[in-house]
Amino acid sequence: MKWGIAWYGVGDGWCFCIGGFAGYVKLTFGRGTSLTPIPPATPIGMGKDSRGVELTSTKNLDEKQLVAWMKQAAAIPGFGKKR
Repeated sequence: MKWGIAWYGVGDGWCFCIGGFAGYVKLTFGRGTSLTPIPPATPIGMGKDSRGVELTSTKNLDEKQLVAWMKQAAAIPGFGKKR
């Protein structure tokens, strides 16, 4: 946990992070511009390649798309270095 956000990685780098905030959950992919389709949200302060989604309820959750992005993110080189 760093900054109240859980980071997930494969191999030697990070793939994505999930954070719970008042009123929404944020899922951010460190190499989000490499995903197809590119996730819609551009997080502030997470790097120019980061993209993600902000979910305000389970009603607007596209589970198949989220799983597809997570699989894509795990298959490409991660960012940073896991500790």
